[in-house]
Amino acid sequence: MTTALSNSSYNNNHSAGFTLIELMVTIAVLAIIVSIAAPNVSTQLANQRVKATTATLENALKEAKAESLIRRQEIEVSIDDDDYKIEIEDNSSTSIASYTYNTKSVIDGDDVEFKPNKTADEETLTICDSNTNASPRLVKVSKLGQVSVSIGGSCS
Repeated sequence: MTTALSNSSYNNNHSAGFTLIELMVTIAVLAIIVSIAAPNVSTQLANQRVKATTATLENALKEAKAESLIRRQEIEVSIDDDDYKIEIEDNSSTSIASYTYNTKSVIDGDDVEFKPNKTADEETLTICDSNTNASPRLVKVSKLGQVSVSIGGSCS
């Protein structure tokens, strides 16, 4: 009977919790892990924004090329950096379509004009992000109106 009594008194005197030092060490380790991972996450998000803006621009250019052939007239793709829009217009400045892109993205390049004879203005557009660690992308339009995307370019 005395052994059962001594076991119950032992359990009452020692709680099953964490000490303050153990909690502080755990929090410090978590803070170190988060500080290492945070820059990686922000760079990945910036790269995703660049990819999304590149896809939007590529779609707009391909739509403009198709519209030029269908309508048998010149179609222009212009980039409005103030409103973060990509505009597709016919030769009488009538809007055909409008695409918006992320406000942290920057598209550097001139307007592109597609002609009904399946040609276009040769142009290279660079897509960058406000996070300078993001990888820029290039969207190239050939004289034959072919649109291609590649990683590269430089942002200023």
